[in-house]
Amino acid sequence: MAEDDRNQQADARLRRALRARQAAGPQRARKHRSDWKGESAAIYCRISHVNDDDQTGVERQERICREVAERLGLAVTEDQVFVDNNRSAWQRKRKRPGWDALLAEASKGRVRHVLTYHPDRLMRQPRDLEELLQIADDHDITLHGQANRRDLADPDDRFFLRIEVAHACRSSDDTSRRLIDSMIDRAQDGRPHTGKRRYGYDKTGTAIVPEEAAIVREIFTRYLDGVSPVQLAKELYGRGEKTAEGRTWSAPRVRDVLDSRHVAGIRVFRGEEIGDGEWPAIIDRGMWREVRERRAYRAAKLGDGKRPSRFYLLRGVVTCTGCSRIMGGSGGSGAKYVCNRHTHRLDVPRCNRVVSAPIVEEFVTEAAINLLERLDLTEAPTPSELSEEDQAAVEADCQELDDLKDMWDSQELKTREYREMRRTVEARIAEVERKMIVRPAADVLDGLVGPHARASWEELKTAEDYPRMNAVIRFLFAAVKIKEAKRKGRQFDYGRIDIEQNPIWT
Repeated sequence: MAEDDRNQQADARLRRALRARQAAGPQRARKHRSDWKGESAAIYCRISHVNDDDQTGVERQERICREVAERLGLAVTEDQVFVDNNRSAWQRKRKRPGWDALLAEASKGRVRHVLTYHPDRLMRQPRDLEELLQIADDHDITLHGQANRRDLADPDDRFFLRIEVAHACRSSDDTSRRLIDSMIDRAQDGRPHTGKRRYGYDKTGTAIVPEEAAIVREIFTRYLDGVSPVQLAKELYGRGEKTAEGRTWSAPRVRDVLDSRHVAGIRVFRGEEIGDGEWPAIIDRGMWREVRERRAYRAAKLGDGKRPSRFYLLRGVVTCTGCSRIMGGSGGSGAKYVCNRHTHRLDVPRCNRVVSAPIVEEFVTEAAINLLERLDLTEAPTPSELSEEDQAAVEADCQELDDLKDMWDSQELKTREYREMRRTVEARIAEVERKMIVRPAADVLDGLVGPHARASWEELKTAEDYPRMNAVIRFLFAAVKIKEAKRKGRQFDYGRIDIEQNPIWT
């Protein structure tokens, strides 16, 4: 090999090495704290359990984090403080609005630093850490605790963070196990389960509140005398009585008292009766059992005497114009659509808008048949057609995605730049492909369109294929709006009905 060729190869290796060090340098180098001055930061505070309105825990965390931010020269605006009060980070299904909002801000690149009292305030599940690390890959985020900081782009800091979160998760698992053991011990000893206060007792569940106990006895006694839970709730509301949570009475809350086994001194563990409780009963066991039998008898009577359920043809379509809510079907004195706004609440006005179900269904059905007779499915667009111009644009964007991937593989683009450019191109492709999405007219309306539409509809009715009929109506109409009645009398006011048609071929 010639001397010149060897020199050229050596120069090429040096250039590649220099590029590699330049590409890796910004990711590996830890910035000095003097470089952070004025950079955006967010504060996250969380406390797991709060028994009252005291906010001292999270306020103290925020104060400490603000002192850290001031010491480091970081800028924290008021809208970048996120708090989850009385929220567990260990429970997998527990919602944390503050945490979700923090991740949303970080994913938009508005946060370069996250300050928290301790990493276990931020997360106690490994998957939470991995979600934060994924965002940090794109936005170069540094995590600050009271005593240390973690560069989320640094492999060593990631390693230690994963260990810390794993220890926090194990600690939470141990705490959960101890709590379960404590609950079992309380159940075996006949002591009440902790939790929200039960009506008639204090917070411990063992001492009777005389005023509330008198109302509990009144509810049980009058129920056995034939007074319904609805009437009992109305009377308690009229007297200004409140529930254990300070809310107004309603029929479901009266039923909750009637179904409570705690008022009869019965200890329940995980839904099963395990014996007598070590607290005084408000209702003697005989009266409690009589109420249970009466409740079971009424439920069975209603179930046996109930006629087959009626299918409400316009379910999901009939809308109250006063509340903008979907009206539900109801039986009783006759099939009707009823606005269910505040059905059980007595402290706010109820919307009493009602309309006869058979009349509205007949009116809307006639409108649907008339529309089906005039439709022509040959005019429906197909989902597989794009203009040549749109097709060329999609192909060009796909090629651009391939080029970006090659540039990223060859380290010509940083990961953050690659992802941002890829999202832009994919958004353009999705915008064009939306033109291919059409409503599935052929499947929904198959065999129901044209001059024989009425006969085909009658066949569906005879076959009691009500779900198909409902699907057709929902395809044709966006809403069947029910207005307030303008005139009284037995004659139905068809002016109350306003049908909003869907755009069929868009």
